[in-house]
Amino acid sequence: MKHLAVLAAALLLSACGLSPMYAGGASGQVAQGLSAIDVPAIEGRAGWLVRNALTDRLGAAGRTTPRYRLDVRLDDRLEGLGLLSDDTIGRERRTLRARYQLVDLATGAIVLDATAGSDAGIDVVSSEYATIAAEQTALENLAKVVADRIVTRVALQLRGEAPGGQ
Repeated sequence: MKHLAVLAAALLLSACGLSPMYAGGASGQVAQGLSAIDVPAIEGRAGWLVRNALTDRLGAAGRTTPRYRLDVRLDDRLEGLGLLSDDTIGRERRTLRARYQLVDLATGAIVLDATAGSDAGIDVVSSEYATIAAEQTALENLAKVVADRIVTRVALQLRGEAPGGQ
């Protein structure tokens, strides 16, 4: 009876229609599409961090002729929160938002227009150096998170354009 239940479960799962995002590995449709994306320079330190994270995550960028261009505009904000009794700021919030467009270079059409973002809380301590280091670390981490979200959304878009995609 147990074996029959396992067999039935396996048959049901195989018929659900799900397929792996990166089916085919590096030669698959999504991986090939991601590696054919050019990411132009993005303004500012946050832009440099996000661009580096994007090129790392996109795979073999530069090894193939670009088919798409990913235009990214960033909004990096650092705001003070939580006033202490001596009227100093005790907590900060760093927010990084990206508006990005995936442009098909052959037609000039915008394939995807979306946003991604994340935020982080920072404790403001008596050491100014420690606070600045925490702000920079938060920016580095936020750049990675935003790049991950952009690549995931772009991969989903490319998968949807593939023949037989959903």
